[in-house]
Amino acid sequence: MSSKLLIIGACGQIGTELTTKLREIHGTDNVIASDINTRNLDLVNSGPFEIIDAKNFNAIKDCCINHKIDTIYLMAALLSATGEKYPMEAWDLNMNSLFHVLNLAKTGVIKKIFWPSSIAVFGPTTPKTQTPQHTICEPTTVYGITKQVGERWCEYYHEKYGVDVRSIRYPGIISHKAMPGGGTTDYAVEIYHEALKHKSYTCFLSENTSLPMMFMDDAIKATTELMAAPSNHLTIRSSYNLSAISFTPQDIYESIKAHIPEFTITYQPDFRQAIADSWPSSIDDSVARNDWNWQHDFDLDAMTHEMLTNLRNK
Repeated sequence: MSSKLLIIGACGQIGTELTTKLREIHGTDNVIASDINTRNLDLVNSGPFEIIDAKNFNAIKDCCINHKIDTIYLMAALLSATGEKYPMEAWDLNMNSLFHVLNLAKTGVIKKIFWPSSIAVFGPTTPKTQTPQHTICEPTTVYGITKQVGERWCEYYHEKYGVDVRSIRYPGIISHKAMPGGGTTDYAVEIYHEALKHKSYTCFLSENTSLPMMFMDDAIKATTELMAAPSNHLTIRSSYNLSAISFTPQDIYESIKAHIPEFTITYQPDFRQAIADSWPSSIDDSVARNDWNWQHDFDLDAMTHEMLTNLRNK
């Protein structure tokens, strides 16, 4: 019998494309998408869908039992910029939803969990360049605190209860299919939309702010490959460092300008600049590359070509 998967937070930026890929791999009927709202009609109508609040333990449990769910992908979260505006809501959603799925695995209702962490676990005291897998983590955002604490709980549940939980510290994710949802790296999606619409963009980060980034196709590839990897190959049960490319707003502007010569950019850093300044500029992901043969496919110019081509087609 095919295993059945539940994606919680399926209508988000990553959840949308992850759901599509998992349905390609496992079959549409074996992947139950869920979210608190039904605004993303393309996703809602593309296969089995349930309205589930990630904070509601009984709703998640009932869905798992009714559909005989084997694996949960917990993608629901309040991200960095939004979390700073609503700190208690971010703590409540990000932490309680994780406990719900960890406890479902602990009691045997489900067998496997994917839970995303983030470069937000790092902070001003973390080494900025080629940040190692094991390093100082003193985050300064509510989102980062929830991810750091979540990593510790994931490792604890694996060590104490044998829970098969797997995680990636996502860098900034760039996609042409779904708009971002309140993160500090959102500029790197917005800039492509504005370049095509208005030929100009006002960036909320300064021009030389270098951050780790990744094209969505690579993020989905990493997620599915990690979940398919043999359990005994995995040495990290907190969360794997993951890297593809690092660039600044000026770098991405120049990459776009090669395609749209009249494109202009101005810089007006806001509160998100302090968040970005607390994060690394590049990541050492050699452990992921060694443990499950992770390799990225897209550099900055390949990503720019994909983004502009697909957004023009829309």
